Amino acid sequence: MTFDELRHGFGGEIVEAGAAEYDAAGKTPFRVGKPAGVLRPQSVADVQAVVRFAADTGLPLAVRGGGHAFAGFGTNDGGVVLDLSELADVELLEAGRVRIGGGATWGQVADALAPHGLAISSGDTRSVGVGGLTLSGGIGWKVRKYGLALDQLVAAEVVTADSDVLQTSADEHPELFWGLRGGGGNFGVVTAFEFAAHETTQVFHGKLAFPATEALEVLQGWAEYLRTAPAELTAIANFANPFLGGPNAPVEIQLTFDGDDAAAAAAAIDPIRSLGTVIADDVALMPYAGVLVEGQTPPPGIQLVTRSAFAEKESVSEVLRILAETGTTAGSPIISVRSVGGAVARVAADATAYPYRQAELMFVTTTIGPPPVIAAARFGLDALWERLAPHSTGAYANFLASATEADVAAVYPAQTYHRLAALKHDYDPGNLFRGNHNVPPQQLPSAE
Repeated sequence: MTFDELRHGFGGEIVEAGAAEYDAAGKTPFRVGKPAGVLRPQSVADVQAVVRFAADTGLPLAVRGGGHAFAGFGTNDGGVVLDLSELADVELLEAGRVRIGGGATWGQVADALAPHGLAISSGDTRSVGVGGLTLSGGIGWKVRKYGLALDQLVAAEVVTADSDVLQTSADEHPELFWGLRGGGGNFGVVTAFEFAAHETTQVFHGKLAFPATEALEVLQGWAEYLRTAPAELTAIANFANPFLGGPNAPVEIQLTFDGDDAAAAAAAIDPIRSLGTVIADDVALMPYAGVLVEGQTPPPGIQLVTRSAFAEKESVSEVLRILAETGTTAGSPIISVRSVGGAVARVAADATAYPYRQAELMFVTTTIGPPPVIAAARFGLDALWERLAPHSTGAYANFLASATEADVAAVYPAQTYHRLAALKHDYDPGNLFRGNHNVPPQQLPSAE
């Protein structure tokens, strides 16, 4: 089959090499791709047609929602890009449920729900896709109160590798629904998500900054406080930012208090203010939709390399000690530490394919620069992660900069991985959906 043949009955747009918008259509914020074609379906039937086309031609298939995967999953070279951006409707259903097209971004969702006083805890970036974030986690500004984005998912419509359209939920295809919540794009193209939204007010949001010299005390005190802090409070600690002074950069605690009661917000936030010398404080009341920021695209020639892991209670103190020591030393990567816990930990470990329920923190190192800078930083970065290894576990799929077998093994403990591999065998035995943090189908022994 050719693209010309596909056009018969395909209601969407096909962008091939030579078209005026080809270069823009082929790239994502973190990768410049040269696909054979970018296909933009207008309907679920169009998505089915693209899946059949990729299966029939054997061309690599990339599925793009928002396209923000650090590893560049939203494009490829020589293959097919299924761009879901035209399937982005946000529809209010009954009982606080919201149906969202697979190509929507979280900014579109927040804007659509705001007039109704509703929200869904998502990530922290407007242009990030609902699909990519949800299928692998979703650690956002309401995570400690409402859990991960995937914890709020109640149903999903999926086009599988054989182009069937399945409605999945806890009652329909429950094992597939389990795998979609944490297993990424391994099992099909999710054309629609159904979430349970919650009533929301304005929220208090902003940052508190402390001197780098107080990094360890502030970080340790912050992590200790989170164990008893109200679930309405979610926070991220950022430091060692080279654009703010590197090892002399302030420790910035970004936070959101989910509510508009000023007294309750102050009671929740003041214990953090008391942890050290506050040199900046811009916490203010704002709409929840205003908390989400615009996504950043690195300039041409600039690479971004991330590594992540989780820390459970017994390891938090040592992890923060290592990170604080590193962050106040020349040559440190950017360091970010996110609070988890709360509602995330109240979900059973095997209820979804997201396994790190008991982690208190998720931490990330980020190195930014041209290839020589990235290469020069590699030795120090490897040494840092060797120190962290005995005190940390896993990796967060949404922050993978690459998707090697070792990367995927870090994301999923063995039991979760084997269950995903068995599910993959059932729904995608040919591994059509491999342009992601791929779990290959389980190889079953042949009958003789």
